[in-house]
Amino acid sequence: MQTPSPRSWETQINLYMEAKHDSVLMKEVLETLRVQPSDTVVDATLGGAGHFKELCTALGEGGIIVGIDADPAAVERAREAYALDRRPHRPVAHVVNDNFRNLTHILERLGVGHADAILFDLGWSGYQIASPRGFSFQQDEPLLMTYGEGGETAADIVNSSSEEEVADILFTYGEERFARGIARAIIAARAKERILTTGALVAAIAAGTPVWYQKGKTHPATKTFQALRIAANDEIGALREGLAAALGALAPGGRLAIISFHSIEDRIVKNALRDAAQSGLGVLSPKKPIAPSRAEVLANRRARSAKLRVFERAAAVSYSESSGVMQTHFSYA
Repeated sequence: MQTPSPRSWETQINLYMEAKHDSVLMKEVLETLRVQPSDTVVDATLGGAGHFKELCTALGEGGIIVGIDADPAAVERAREAYALDRRPHRPVAHVVNDNFRNLTHILERLGVGHADAILFDLGWSGYQIASPRGFSFQQDEPLLMTYGEGGETAADIVNSSSEEEVADILFTYGEERFARGIARAIIAARAKERILTTGALVAAIAAGTPVWYQKGKTHPATKTFQALRIAANDEIGALREGLAAALGALAPGGRLAIISFHSIEDRIVKNALRDAAQSGLGVLSPKKPIAPSRAEVLANRRARSAKLRVFERAAAVSYSESSGVMQTHFSYA
């Protein structure tokens, strides 16, 4: 059985630095969500708890904030952030260790009717990169790629799927141009020994890609790791279900903000919000996605591919007895 090698002191220092997490598009999120002190707010992806902390600060007595994350460590960070809020009139906080795909059930269980503002930050934090769960190809560690305990791991996928299934995962979720070559190399490698560490997977990826590809600006394992992470956590299915639940949970005039980082998830977000707008549920506000400023990108490399899309639910929906159709009234205030 393969076991990851001990981390060197230099690697531990690098991981500590990597674990620093700066939440992206903070100013833009706060401006577009327009949180009022007595609002009900949902942070569906706690991550480093940066957005959670600022949203909590925008709320006051009578306000409610619900924080959700599948990663127990992210939940703990949010609890710590809330504990540090010493205001006498701070909002009520519910911090839940769960997947945002279960948003409807979570709100029902908490007795929360509708939300005035909902945020999804689909990026993953520096804390997750630094955790020894196989998210990063920069060090050798167990090939898990799961946010919580249990469930199918990346190692399960690469060691039990057929060559065609592996290739489909890499192409569909990673848009990897050498998906077939990498899949072929993975099958060949696991025939000799099960692939149980990130190092073993990186070696297989190198064997399945041309030399020139390995010398590019982007690490040749980037897209494969992305694809396996998405597959192991069913991120696409969770995103579709979570968006549908969020749109249904929005109060009249409520706003939904989603930050995406790669084309696959952004396409799903774009289509879901477009369909909701076409059905009369609300409007995109603004119509175009918001990108980070040049200053933010220079200060935080992770922000460079971020896109913020915002949806505002119709202020009211009434039924016209004479026409027998739904009439939607929008608020642009």
